Amino acid sequence: MIYSRREILQSASAGFGFLAFSGLSTLQAQQSGEGNPLAPKASHFPAKAKRVIFLCMQGGPSHVDTFDYKPELGKSNERSGRPGFSPLLASPWSFQQQGKSGLWISELFPELGKHADSLCLIRSMHCDQPIHTRAMTQMHTGTAQFVRPSLGAWTLYGLGTENESMPGFIALNPPAASAQNFGSSFLPAIYSGTKIGRSQGRGAAMLRDRNNNTTPPIPDMTNTRLAKKEQRLQLNFLQELNRQKLEREVVQPEVEGLIESYELAFRMQDVVPKLMDIQDESAKTLALYGIDERDTDGFGRQCLMARRFIESGVRFVEVTHGNWDHHQRLSTQLPQNCREIDKPIAGLLEDLKQRGLLDETLVIWGGEFGRTPDAQNGDGRDHNHKGYTTWMAGGGVRGGFSYGATDELGYQAVEDKCHIHDWHATILHLLGLDHERLTYRYAGRNFRLTDVHGQVLQKILA
Repeated sequence: MIYSRREILQSASAGFGFLAFSGLSTLQAQQSGEGNPLAPKASHFPAKAKRVIFLCMQGGPSHVDTFDYKPELGKSNERSGRPGFSPLLASPWSFQQQGKSGLWISELFPELGKHADSLCLIRSMHCDQPIHTRAMTQMHTGTAQFVRPSLGAWTLYGLGTENESMPGFIALNPPAASAQNFGSSFLPAIYSGTKIGRSQGRGAAMLRDRNNNTTPPIPDMTNTRLAKKEQRLQLNFLQELNRQKLEREVVQPEVEGLIESYELAFRMQDVVPKLMDIQDESAKTLALYGIDERDTDGFGRQCLMARRFIESGVRFVEVTHGNWDHHQRLSTQLPQNCREIDKPIAGLLEDLKQRGLLDETLVIWGGEFGRTPDAQNGDGRDHNHKGYTTWMAGGGVRGGFSYGATDELGYQAVEDKCHIHDWHATILHLLGLDHERLTYRYAGRNFRLTDVHGQVLQKILA
């Protein structure tokens, strides 16, 4: 699973394209059906999960108002928290124990609370960055300092995909300035995420345009001027020119990426439009996700699309919901955010269960960090990277389980602490990948997602 730069160069100098496998160029391998870099690969050990849906809440959701019940915070509402900071702010929302497991979940999630026995709450998350962009980058790539491959790219590199006509890694509704979070860095370009849609407004979907019409999922998905046969002839000519350039220059990652992406895009023309068309879904399924309802239509469509993608063989799908950065107006904006995602996520979990997909699909929810227990601007909370909550469901995790804890007010993780490296190591483990063995040779050494850190959270494994 490790391809050194020397092996790549040797293959290229022998007259094949950059990143040759088994004596074939990538393009030749795709056409022959052998050595395709996106072909399914064996995991290091039997996997619990075969695929991932990552529900990314951009901005940092407040853990003390959603999944981390802190009754002491309510008792301490009038006194100051940290020296020099605002008074503590008790959560305006009540918590109830949900399911047979009795997990404490906020009233802001009435639908998701019904799935408490499927959730594994990790209440001891912490990372190194208190700033949005850097924390988001660390959450996605393991580092905020260097350009590194993303979690989705590592997953695709390690396991390949199960549908050669679809990207193995898809980002739905990604933030505009997020290339690094979905990129492949020094991994081959074919492992980068394919972006569909774009974050707008409150991050609610935007697989529709301003006139409420479905928008093209990917620009220039269809060719209106050439038939399929003519497109193939044109593409063959372009690919021959690209191969000649690679033979002359030996190393040209951009050209190598073009060769692979052109072939994939050609195949996608027949598959993507059908997958993006949800008219074949039943009225019951659409209602399950809250589609055509004012608050839930946008994110509901994305969650349904994520299910359709993973069902078709896509390995990793990330769905982004934005605007969780509540420095003010927490009392009105947090409930709105929760209304937009509560029913769609509950619908996704229910739909996966009904289709027998949840056991082999790892669903992850979380943001780049949490929020402080003290107030900001009277009705808001500041960034908190020292302690916050994410959760997982399906894919081999213990349902109805709470792992770790923050202190009595929710300032920082104090019990069974989970750093972002541990989080990554655990996700890879559930996919059957040893985070210490999943490496790529670059710049003279082996790199991995977790660098030289990371411990698998054994307690959360089913």
